Amino acid sequence: MEHDRDLIIVGGGAAGLSAAQYGARANLSTLLIEEMAPGGQALLIEGLENYPGLPAPVSGYEFAENMRAQAERFGAEFLSASVTAIRKEGKKFLIETSEGNFGAMAVILATGAKHRHLGAPGEERLGGRGVSYCATCDGPFFKGKRILVVGGGDAACDEAMFLAKLSDKVTMVHRKDRFRAQRALAARVLANPHITVRFETVVAEIKGETKVESVVLEKVGSGERVEEAFDAVFIFVGSIPQTALVPEAAKDEAGYLVTDERMATSVPGLFAAGDVRATPFRQVVTACADGAVAAHAAAQYIDELRGEAYV
Repeated sequence: MEHDRDLIIVGGGAAGLSAAQYGARANLSTLLIEEMAPGGQALLIEGLENYPGLPAPVSGYEFAENMRAQAERFGAEFLSASVTAIRKEGKKFLIETSEGNFGAMAVILATGAKHRHLGAPGEERLGGRGVSYCATCDGPFFKGKRILVVGGGDAACDEAMFLAKLSDKVTMVHRKDRFRAQRALAARVLANPHITVRFETVVAEIKGETKVESVVLEKVGSGERVEEAFDAVFIFVGSIPQTALVPEAAKDEAGYLVTDERMATSVPGLFAAGDVRATPFRQVVTACADGAVAAHAAAQYIDELRGEAYV
């Protein structure tokens, strides 16, 4: 095939960028395909402070651009396109994209996950009009306003801390009786004087005509409801793994791709890295590690295929 590569990586977040570097360094013809700007969810990070070796926090954008430039120096190629299908044909893969078809001996899926929605009345209708899933994107529009943050994980706590720099009227609700975020991060949220935390509370409805005006909050257990005025609702309640391109690959009960320690999926030659796979911890540093391991394993798989061709 005219567009053959040794290794094709689908998805340009931290995992995909790391895989591109390690694939190219292994002397594989490596192509990364991403429909948006490389960086994935890292682009939403205002200040990346917990990546080992960084002397000071850097923006997610700067971090991603450095990773891309590093991968390109080693010879990785980048293509801006949408992938519409990944099919195994014999021992090779066919990747169909908006910019043509490509063949590869191995594929690394690093498509990540998308924000999960609450499903509360008013959420979809008021999306982009006070309902948001990205504090760094939309937070500045609500300086000094009444802000509600929904969620209790790392992302929710991170975003609440960011929003608390913009407003001293931030309320955070979580359906459980404690945060599931890392202990140090949760402690910082609880100690922040600009954040009021309410546990065992959920969003029953988001109200407003042309923008968010109020939210109906419901107490878990009792069902007691109260309507309060808010100008914005920021939702961070988990993610949906983007696995539609590989329906035949094994997944866990939450829909994440199941891999072994080499990032190999149930489909020979198909590897997964980052937030798209089942993992107990989702951070930039773990995504980068996934990408490196996946590229190394893919290189070994390709070597085995080439060896078989000479037997």
